[in-house]
Amino acid sequence: MSADKTAIEWTDSTWNPIRARRKTLDSFGRGGIKVGWHCEHVSEGCRFCYAEGINRRLGTGLDFKPGHRGDIEIFLDEKMLLAPLRWRKPRDIFVCSMTDLFADFVRDEWIDRMFAMMALCRQHRFQVLTKRPKRMRAHVQRPEFGNEVEIFPWPLPNVWLGISAEDQANADERIPELLATPAAVRFVSLEPLLGPIDLGIMRGGLMHPRISWVICGGESGPHARLMRPEWIRLIRDQCAAAGVPFFFKQWGEYEYMSEFTGGAITIRRVGKRAAGRLLDGVEHSAMPGNPT
Repeated sequence: MSADKTAIEWTDSTWNPIRARRKTLDSFGRGGIKVGWHCEHVSEGCRFCYAEGINRRLGTGLDFKPGHRGDIEIFLDEKMLLAPLRWRKPRDIFVCSMTDLFADFVRDEWIDRMFAMMALCRQHRFQVLTKRPKRMRAHVQRPEFGNEVEIFPWPLPNVWLGISAEDQANADERIPELLATPAAVRFVSLEPLLGPIDLGIMRGGLMHPRISWVICGGESGPHARLMRPEWIRLIRDQCAAAGVPFFFKQWGEYEYMSEFTGGAITIRRVGKRAAGRLLDGVEHSAMPGNPT
């Protein structure tokens, strides 16, 4: 799925050249091919993955499990690889929204070809988000990386590298890897936020001037878990203190009706659209280079 437009609030388009195909048989024993995507869970934030649900309905029909590697062929879709060349108007592009570019089933040469395309399309900004920052760091730090993809010396100014983390333990593990990775812009996505996260600005820890952007949001979908307002406020306030752009993507499925009622927070399940994305009456949509 490479989409010319997307409903994801912090980007304009998605780009998914890493695909999977599965041979199938219908009720008459006739062969066919289902084309979709593949990924594999790495932490609790993956439990109710939106991409996995899309793949069940519109792709290979399989869950994102390592055991399904033998049921599919993972490949680089050449037509989708070239899609950014056809998008003339500059835009933000979320890279591999349906999988993880740095999963171990993605070949090095495929990664290099995608970065080469990013180098060719300097009019766009590419947002690469991973839960596997160790491989990302190792890949872009190879001495031969820039020569392999025939680009100017890394980092490319139009390529943003980011990590996704849902709780303190994963933030503590992944953010230092990101900070050690050469990049023009480094960003952090805390979605779905499943607990409070201290980014460390008050103790000189993880939050660092080299983090250029923080995205935060709750979980959506039929199995969405709760996100507490105080968790969001903690991250918002840390970003404000450090001068880091903060983007609040969504509450998710739940609406917090009032601050306190009888000593407890009042919560209603109303759906993502109704819950909206206002935090204390304010929409937070800041991005690097765009403080609003």
